Formats: sequence, structure tokens, C-alpha cells
Amino acid sequence: MKPILATLLLLLASATSAQVQVTAIRAGRVVDPDTGAAQSNVVILIEGNRIRAIGPTVQVPAGAQVIDLSRATVSPGLVDAHAHLCLNVNEARDNGSYYLTTLRDPDAYRAVQGVANAKSMLESGFTSVRDIGNEGRFACVQVARAIRRGTIPGPTFITAGRIIAPYGGQFQLQPDKPANGEPEYSYADTRDEMIKAVRENIHFGATVIKIVVDDQQYIYSTDDIRFIKNEVHAAGLKLAAHAWTRAGAHNAAEAGVDSIEHGYDMTDADLALAKKNNVVLVGTEYLALSDSAAGRKQWVDRLTRAYKIGVPLVYGTDVIDEPRARTRGEESLLGIDVWVEAGVPAPAILKAMTTDAVRLLGVDGQRGALKAGLAADLIATPGNPLDDIHTLKHVIFVMKNGQIIKAAK
Repeated sequence: MKPILATLLLLLASATSAQVQVTAIRAGRVVDPDTGAAQSNVVILIEGNRIRAIGPTVQVPAGAQVIDLSRATVSPGLVDAHAHLCLNVNEARDNGSYYLTTLRDPDAYRAVQGVANAKSMLESGFTSVRDIGNEGRFACVQVARAIRRGTIPGPTFITAGRIIAPYGGQFQLQPDKPANGEPEYSYADTRDEMIKAVRENIHFGATVIKIVVDDQQYIYSTDDIRFIKNEVHAAGLKLAAHAWTRAGAHNAAEAGVDSIEHGYDMTDADLALAKKNNVVLVGTEYLALSDSAAGRKQWVDRLTRAYKIGVPLVYGTDVIDEPRARTRGEESLLGIDVWVEAGVPAPAILKAMTTDAVRLLGVDGQRGALKAGLAADLIATPGNPLDDIHTLKHVIFVMKNGQIIKAAK
């Protein structure tokens, strides 16, 4: 009986193995963002959803699907670490106010927006996205669930759930309508409220926690932030801190959060403090494109200073406007222009959009680099992004988990 069972198991394993798709990509050039090096005439062998082998001497097995990218450069998939995919601000209807948008669009519709935005982000080359809140009552968590199940296409989706904040969140409420700020924010002013808000988010599926430090006259102290961080880390998640003011950014840097979002008014001393405490700056420099001349200058100057000081930098946009001439994915690539204006070299920008970003998201070791054993998340561009970072705006091929999302023409 045992020999028969062993034979059956062997036949079953062989049948299962035979069903796994093997794909070979012939790449004209492959770049490694961590080292800033490029290698020519590389074969990437993909089995199922993972890279099995990569290198110039890899042999293409018989029966493999062959993809010719011999005239292109292949890079790891891109990351937007500060997105709001379940928020489309309608300029004509809401006069640019996302507060009005949250009142007028129900969560069900916002989830539909999230589905469309997730698809467009993936098609533009973003194979991982960290959605940092403003999703109503966990709309993006449900979008992430559908992506994981394969129901809809989309990037690897890290979601924050409800943003935790001092009373009022980022809104100015009226005393006769105090509920209008919910469910965008989970108000937490006492230690018990902070613990409850973190645990509620985790219970309902958030995979990162975001706090708003300083959008009211009263702000979270360093001790407040450290207390929340300890609760978040105990659960195995990371803490992102919205910090717009100088005082808020200082408190977040001193508390050692995983990332500061925006950090618009950070001093050199606080940038150095962030570096010392290994705090990543997700600067959302895309916002400079629609700011005043003085505002844009400040965004650019802060990014220039942060790069020179050596703060860990990760690309994130904060795009929220309803797509018009461009898709959400295409719009999210425009933030590259501000990094170039700030004098950040192309290899550093590419690293901030790929390998450093997946480390912040906590998915390194699973995906985000072109290495054997990792998920096959990759893009191809006409040029080499190590030389011309703008080539990322012209992605010609996208693969996610070994599946072709966008085929080269």
C-alpha cells in the first residue's frame, strides 16, 4: 500500500509542477537599485510567481514562454509610499476640499474608486503601494483584500485604515455637527483611546498605522508618539506620522517613528535627528507642483537638504485629485520632477522608488528586487533609469507576481 501511495503522490507532484508556467525574459539591461549597477544581456527565469534564476548565463528551458525585452531596461517594480487610492477629490464639485469629498462620497463608491486607481497605478509600473488613510470606514482594506484574493488587479497594497489623530483630525468641525469628521479619523487623546484606536485598526485589517501629529492647536507630544509607536511595534506593524509643522516633525523624529510624512518645515537639526533615529522621510514632494512659487522653493530646498544630510528617503506622492488628462498612476510619476529639481541623482531616486521603499513597507525579502526567490514584480523602460530617471514615465512592460499586466508592443 505504501509504494502505491508514494507513486500517487509523485504523480500528483509531477502534474502540479507541469502546470506551473515558466517564463523567460530576455532583458537588454537589468539594473540593481541598491548597487547602482547595470548588467547587459540578462535572462530572468520566472516559475509561477517567483524569479527562479537571473543572470547572463541562465539557460532558457524548452517550452518556456519567452518575452523579448532585449531593447529595454528591466528594473524592480515601483513603489508609491504615500497614496490615497480611495479618495478622488472632485475639483468642480468640492472646490478642491477633500473634507467635502469625504462627506459626499459614500464608502462603497470610494472603494470603486480605489479599484480603478489601483489598476491604473499597477499599469503605470507601481507594483507596491502604501495607502496612508483617508479611506472612510476601511474602504481600501477591502480593496487590498480583493487584490490579495485575485478578484481585481492591483499592486501589493499596504493600507492604514482610519487615521489616528487628536480630536478633530485634520478638519475644523462645527459644534452642532461634531460627527462630520468621522469615520475619516479615529480620535485618540488619552492613552486608553490611543491603544483602542491602534487595536481597532489592526482588528479591521490595517497593515500600517498612521497618526496625524499636528493639524490642530494641540499636537501629539514626543511621549504620546512614542507610546503609540510601542503599541504599533508590539503588534508587528509600522508607524507613519503626518507632520506638517516644525514642532510636529521634531516630536515625530525624536520619538523614532518609522516614517515622517511631508516634513515640509523640517530644520537641518531635525533632519539630522531623523537620520540618527533611522526615521524615513516620505516627503510627498509631488505637492510642490501645485504650490506657490515660494512653497515650491521650500519643498525643493527641504528635499535638497535632506538628501545632503543623509536622511533615508522614500518616494511618496499624496495625489488625491480625480484623474482627468492623466490616470492616477501617470499623475503619481510626476513627482519625479521635483526630485530632479532638488538635485537628487537618478540612482538615488530609483532606490527611493524601489528597494528602499519596499523596506519601509516591510515586504523586502518577499518582493521589490530582482533576485532569485523573490516575487516577479518588474517593469521595463525604453531607457536606463540610472542615467535618465524620466524614462520611468514611459513604462512599456509591467509584471506583477509573474503575471503580465502590460505587454511590450
